[in-house]
Amino acid sequence: MFQAGSAFINEINITIETKILINRSLLTLILIGIVFSLVLFKEKISIFGKMPDWQKRIILPFHTIKLSYFLLFGLMGSCIILIPLFINQEMSYIKSVLVFGLLFAIINATLEELIWRGIMLSSLQRDVSTFYAVLITSVGFGLLHISIGISLFISLLFSLGGLFYAIVVLKTKSIYPSIAFHIVINLGMVFNGWII
Repeated sequence: MFQAGSAFINEINITIETKILINRSLLTLILIGIVFSLVLFKEKISIFGKMPDWQKRIILPFHTIKLSYFLLFGLMGSCIILIPLFINQEMSYIKSVLVFGLLFAIINATLEELIWRGIMLSSLQRDVSTFYAVLITSVGFGLLHISIGISLFISLLFSLGGLFYAIVVLKTKSIYPSIAFHIVINLGMVFNGWII
């Protein structure tokens, strides 16, 4: 249904921005399909919906770090994508794509994170090891981008982003930080002209 909806949207005479927003909203169909499947087979639905424990310490290979610092550093790293925006773009351009950028980033990041790191990651963890759950959801996340016209190679690179988001979700036991990071990355992609 997602693919048919995307094909139908591409044939309609509307702005490219509207097509993109509708296409990303169609991710809801995938989310509904996954939820329906889990309900049909009486599986528990989990999405890492708790707020992070800001006082918790994250254990990394060679040290531990307070969760709030871990997330702050991750957010700062995500904001690197915005640097070219301030170097190359005029403020009038930013203003012209601001509403579209915000809508795209919020819709896309929230739905993709709910699908891949929310429902899929938590569901797969029940049946396979965490390693395979992360691998499958990260590659699936990357490959989904082929449906919006991104090349196979770049889509596979997006799998690295999926890996990062999965690590954030597993370390924080919450989907909200990964949604925030994903929103920042999506904003950068829009503002740098990579989406339109």
